[in-house]
Amino acid sequence: MVTLGCARNDLDSEELAGRLTAQGWSLVDAESSGDDSPDVIVVNTCGFVAQAKKDSIDTVLAASDAAREVGAKVVAVGCLAERYGAELAAELPEADAVLGFDQYSELGARLSEVVAGRHVESHKPVDRRTLLPISPVSRPAAAETVAVPGHGWVPDVTRRRLDDRPVAPLKLASGCDRRCAFCAIPSFRGSFVSRPPAEVLGEAAWLAEQGVRELVLVSENSTSYGKDLGDLRSLEALLPRLAAIEGIERVRVSYLQPAETRPGLIEAIAGTPGVADYFDLSFQHASEPVLRRMRRFGSVEAFLDLCNRIRALAPDAGIRSNVIVGFPGETEADLAELERFLTEARLDAVGVFGYSDEDGTEAVDYPEKVPAEVIAERVARVTQLAEELTNQRAEDRIGSTVRVLVEELGEQDAADEGEAVGIGRAAHQAPEVDGECILTGDGWRPGELVDAVVLDTEGVDLVVARGGPR
Repeated sequence: MVTLGCARNDLDSEELAGRLTAQGWSLVDAESSGDDSPDVIVVNTCGFVAQAKKDSIDTVLAASDAAREVGAKVVAVGCLAERYGAELAAELPEADAVLGFDQYSELGARLSEVVAGRHVESHKPVDRRTLLPISPVSRPAAAETVAVPGHGWVPDVTRRRLDDRPVAPLKLASGCDRRCAFCAIPSFRGSFVSRPPAEVLGEAAWLAEQGVRELVLVSENSTSYGKDLGDLRSLEALLPRLAAIEGIERVRVSYLQPAETRPGLIEAIAGTPGVADYFDLSFQHASEPVLRRMRRFGSVEAFLDLCNRIRALAPDAGIRSNVIVGFPGETEADLAELERFLTEARLDAVGVFGYSDEDGTEAVDYPEKVPAEVIAERVARVTQLAEELTNQRAEDRIGSTVRVLVEELGEQDAADEGEAVGIGRAAHQAPEVDGECILTGDGWRPGELVDAVVLDTEGVDLVVARGGPR
């Protein structure tokens, strides 16, 4: 199993691994030989932006080369397969099958057919938003008849952990009802559907039994959680219940929409013991004209006000975001507004992306496209600014105490030399996308949550040593 893309894809791979295990398959190392060599290499693709698509195709090609050496087959699943299906299969004959979400529940049977040399019909894409009712409150019942990856929790069947890290993603919801002009995700992930609280809590308890200490709640839009369940405050009510599960030390919420981030949700995240003071806010830009063309809401002043309200409740809270530069019609004045926002907001992490046309989105037909070379220059310019600002934000934490989840250790004798001995993360640092804590000294144990003093920084990473509040 090879996985590309975001934490939601990581979750899908663990679901597929659980289902395949229950259907009689065994997971093996791709480099195994002899009787332990793989019969099938499953590539869980990403179809988010142009670079992600290229990476997915390159991975399928590499998997095909590896498969030929051991006589294995290659099957592509995931977002790129769901989005393009038969078209992808025609352009990528190196994949022996291209399967969509509808085949996930019976993936074991489909793989058996592929191994036997039988033709498996490629997925035929549809706009998955059309599969569920327009009214959110009508969706929970209808969703039972539609394939929605990650929903329908059955312990030890619908998920198998693929690593032993003390942190794991937990799906809160799937799909999105927003119509951002640049984003194709709703068309292949579908309309927004919340998982029932009991299902989320059940999987969380199972993860705790597997040794997980931090839960990262993921979705396409966590701020919408509960709107199809009849209560937009469902997330506020769920957070303390998740944090109270025995063995869970920290709960982290990701994928918040600024326009939907309610005061009550801010208070719940900032004020619930066991919930990280962490706000993953999808700003995307800060210039009001650009945001309107993106079919989004906000402005520099509105976004700064949101950051200020968060820090009034949690002064050390981590705030991170992604931004898109080079959107059609973006002017130098628009870019200056974005730079002003980043300078004043003092975010902890910023991902900078250049705009690219995405099939089936409104922005594809927008006039005033920004030339590719100008987009590249603006990406470099904003990236440099973001790195300077986030490095400064990290330096502001020197001398403070942070609560660190220890994730992995290196050479133990390094502690005698005062060198780094492992890696952990503080409350303001999410896995993969933000900085990390570089552990020095001794006495660390993977999976523990401990107080540490920030001694220095390396970019956005913090160099820390054991120690209580100062």
